[in-house]
Amino acid sequence: MEREFMEYDVVIVGAGPSGLSAAIRLKQLAAEKGSEVSVCVLEKGSEVGAHILSGAVIDPIAMNELFPDWKERGAPLNVPVSEDRFLILEEDESYRIPNFLLPPLMNNHGNYVVSLGNVCRWLAQQAEALGVEIYPGFAAAEVLYHGDGSVKGVATGDMGVGKDGEHKPEYARGMELHAKYTLIAEGVRGSLAKELQTRFDLRDGIDPQKFGIGLKELWRIDPAKHQAGLVMHSQGWPLNSNAGGGSFLYHLDDNQVVVGFVVHLNYANPYLSPYDEFQRFKTHPAIRGFFEGGKRIAYGARAINEGGLQSIPKLTFPGGALIGCSAGFVNVPRIKGSHNAMKSGMLAAESAFDALAAGSQGHDELVAYPQKLRNSWVWDDLDSVRNIKPALSKFGMWGGTVYGGFDMWCHSLGIRLPWTFRHGKADHQMLLPADECTPIDYPKPDGKISFDKLSSVFISNTNHEEDQPSHLKLKSAEIPVQLNWKVYAGPEQRFCPAGVYEFVGVEENAPRLQINAQNCVHCKTCDIKDPSQNINWVVPEGGGGPNYPNM
Repeated sequence: MEREFMEYDVVIVGAGPSGLSAAIRLKQLAAEKGSEVSVCVLEKGSEVGAHILSGAVIDPIAMNELFPDWKERGAPLNVPVSEDRFLILEEDESYRIPNFLLPPLMNNHGNYVVSLGNVCRWLAQQAEALGVEIYPGFAAAEVLYHGDGSVKGVATGDMGVGKDGEHKPEYARGMELHAKYTLIAEGVRGSLAKELQTRFDLRDGIDPQKFGIGLKELWRIDPAKHQAGLVMHSQGWPLNSNAGGGSFLYHLDDNQVVVGFVVHLNYANPYLSPYDEFQRFKTHPAIRGFFEGGKRIAYGARAINEGGLQSIPKLTFPGGALIGCSAGFVNVPRIKGSHNAMKSGMLAAESAFDALAAGSQGHDELVAYPQKLRNSWVWDDLDSVRNIKPALSKFGMWGGTVYGGFDMWCHSLGIRLPWTFRHGKADHQMLLPADECTPIDYPKPDGKISFDKLSSVFISNTNHEEDQPSHLKLKSAEIPVQLNWKVYAGPEQRFCPAGVYEFVGVEENAPRLQINAQNCVHCKTCDIKDPSQNINWVVPEGGGGPNYPNM
């Protein structure tokens, strides 16, 4: 059955900060020039914002450029940061670093505590008011190519296919969306971005991308403990020097608090469970008091790009470009990337608009986009912290933190250190065999402050049509047992934060991997951390996955 198709000037895959900013900027430029440009945005979530998860404290620099009147328009940036705190945690103690010792870069004055999902919902409203077509619930599953090899557009996945591959009564063929330019804004470790980076050698000569996993909960707490705009970060317990990461705790309005934990995915011990480290963190004496008497509302998890400047791939290919976290513009020490993602989308949009105005039919590359990016504040933002993440890998958590403070203080004084550290191995290459590591005994959740995985997945509102092919593909069915289980003690059952991977038959001495794909929260950690890169995450049917409220 042939697929129907629609044609646009620009198709954007992903309705996150970068994709929506690109769509808006295209329409703004068209209005300014009195011209027309057709723009379509595909979003795999059931609605815009359903799959958006971030801290988030947002730097409004990009929003100021996109909509100088965003306050009058009612953008949901309602909680300015009122206080910064940074803690060092030991198992039973905490020490606050005085703010005057922190590099100015870490100061959140002028930033806002937000729900990034709600920011994206608002951006989508602005985009649609300008004439952008947004289609939530449609997952871009395939890249389409012209005969000359340039990108022609994308196709959405077929709907109504059973686990056995047979068509169900409600089967519907996917649709093709053709465009002169296709902007990939899938977020971290997107399946189409992976394909494009391989096909066009976009990572040749580039350091491997580095990742973390961010786990987050939304709570409503006792009003007496709430302080709107309070921003807290910590390092230390429960992680040790062999596993990097840290926490965030942000007070929104309406007695809401978001608490999160980031674990760098270059850790070596296969017994480590980022989810259980997060739950243990909340029991620290300096932290648990915030949540006693409160109620947990939502949970989610998401991979984070951490490679920074050294890991940004070639951004363009014939017929399109990578924007936002599909490329990787997160400033790791600031734990911020939304402002850079938005700006990258805006710059790509400006480049695409200029090319269309010059009569381009889209088989070329948007060479102006990476040039614009290099000349923008995005590049300066990432250059200023380019050594921080590799220093953490090179010197360990504490040595890297001390070096990072020195490097950032030099930058604040106008000194750009003349060296650039490189990233070494990819994260999946860092696990040690289980027999070289010590098992970790995690405490049982108490159901009040700490919780098990399945109760957390329940409040992520995750849902997939169960009778569909698994979107978690194994290149080899033997590797999970022959390598992952026998050598690494089955790390996928621990690095997954949603209980997707489970080894059954262990007591019978016949272990096999069971994949509970319906639990998947689309964090992509399995695709990143699997030691043999045997797991390939692809999109499920559109609309499947988590449905995050206010995340």
